[in-house]
Amino acid sequence: MDDGILDEAYQRLHRTGPEFEGWLSNHGPMAVEAMVRHGHGARVHRWLDDYLRQLDERPRGLRPIDDWPTALGDPKRAGDWLAHFDREVRERPWREVLGTWWPRLLPGIAAGATHGVIRVGHAVRVLRADGVNRERLAELGQALGYWAARWQPVPGAGPLTGRSGVVAALAGVPRIPEQSGGIRERLGRLPDVPDWPGAVAALRPPDGPAEAERTLTELVHRAGLDYLRFGHGNPVMLVHAVTAPTAVLRTLPALDPALWAPSVAAAWSATAAVTSVYAPPAPAAPPAVTPVGPAEVFARAARHGDAHVVKLADAVLDAHAATGDARVLAAAGYAGQLI
Repeated sequence: MDDGILDEAYQRLHRTGPEFEGWLSNHGPMAVEAMVRHGHGARVHRWLDDYLRQLDERPRGLRPIDDWPTALGDPKRAGDWLAHFDREVRERPWREVLGTWWPRLLPGIAAGATHGVIRVGHAVRVLRADGVNRERLAELGQALGYWAARWQPVPGAGPLTGRSGVVAALAGVPRIPEQSGGIRERLGRLPDVPDWPGAVAALRPPDGPAEAERTLTELVHRAGLDYLRFGHGNPVMLVHAVTAPTAVLRTLPALDPALWAPSVAAAWSATAAVTSVYAPPAPAAPPAVTPVGPAEVFARAARHGDAHVVKLADAVLDAHAATGDARVLAAAGYAGQLI
């Protein structure tokens, strides 16, 4: 990976805020990390030249985060949260910061339509795979700050108590009857769905860290295959049913194993919720997608240029590497057709 290009991109992006045009998420740090990771760093700065035009300036902090439980989920404190984590990652080892804040933030995994946890997952991958420097620590801090500012629970989520495997649990996710409005409005309808409490707890809890990793791997794989069946319902938002659990899976190795089971439960709640509020009740026929290899899957996504297509390609490449199932690669091509 060309670390220099990524660090330069982070420098440019860290002058911008985590959201723009109201509360659209800044996808820049995630997309450029994926492009550099997969050998398309030469595209990054030109892509950023266009992308940066729509972004807002980084919000300024007003006062310290003294009472963090009260400040969680308050977007007006976004600048304060960014400043807070800037200090945290400078003054403490990043794994210690992550270990402290992951269990605090995890119950609010729906933050920013799950972009909080997704951005953290990309940042952790860089730190684990490529080493620590100022720009990469700053990216983790901004990712954690965004998650904290938009912290939002999935209604009804909690510990897993079910007996179903991933395939059966996903098949049993009910749909909200009125799929309209933004994600916060849609999630607010979940408590009124009679089958939702059972569905959000239906997945079998993992028996130990190894099974936690296997369950998340299967969840990403199954959600990728489901995108081929349901992605037409909302091509952009259903990407997050795949990328949110991918982010959690990538973060597991940096966490205490005691946090792995609750991480699976939170990732499952995110995928189930996104599926419930955006996927249509009935699947469509699988799209006709010409099979291509992993490298070409990402190359096509990079040429397409949409951040969601790029991030989905990145996620399904992980799923393909873990399972060997080439079918999941087609999800990225399908997203490219739809978005």
